[in-house]
Amino acid sequence: MKTDYVRHASARIFENDFLEASSKIHPATPFVFYIPIITGLMAWGLWSGTTRVEQVALFLPLGYLTWCIMEYTLHRYLFHWEGNGPLTRRFHAIIHGYHHQYPDDPQRLVMPLGASIPLAILVSGSLWLVGRPAATLPYFCGIVTGYLLYDYLHWAVHYRRPRTAWGKALRAHHMAHHFAAPEKNFGISHRWLDRVLGSRQLRGQAAREQSQQGPDSGIAE
Repeated sequence: MKTDYVRHASARIFENDFLEASSKIHPATPFVFYIPIITGLMAWGLWSGTTRVEQVALFLPLGYLTWCIMEYTLHRYLFHWEGNGPLTRRFHAIIHGYHHQYPDDPQRLVMPLGASIPLAILVSGSLWLVGRPAATLPYFCGIVTGYLLYDYLHWAVHYRRPRTAWGKALRAHHMAHHFAAPEKNFGISHRWLDRVLGSRQLRGQAAREQSQQGPDSGIAE
């Protein structure tokens, strides 16, 4: 994947005005949309006896862990898949290539509802087919919680200057992915899967390798 990029700029993705507008989103929108849904589901599940506190304590974290795996897998194998033809390259440009080319566009730092709602329907529909709502209800809410954390942290590493050592390390991890090693560091809300799966590249390591190939890539904050 090419690492050409334009800082502090934006561009059109679609010629169609409706599609173009739909591809932009205020960073608060996913939270305004999904938090009432998962809060209501959990409240109803506990109130109605559909699930119990001990099941929530088990399956909510398992749902979050599942999202971590989904995040890594989707980013590595779908978002960075370019294919060989014009249609697959266009697909890649829409779902992820634009973000690498214009990494500072503030209206495209979280997933638009047009993408997250179909994914939520697919996941929730699959869990509904499984049955066992005592487990699948908190499991689904855990997945959505993980997704919201991902959206927030992705926005934060691009838009805010971190104040904690953990935040600085997470930002360096993601900036190395953008500006030096797009084939590494696929975790966004976490780094542990990159360690486990051997796709982690430290910021200094990325900068050294990039300096051997050409001018400074712009990885510095």
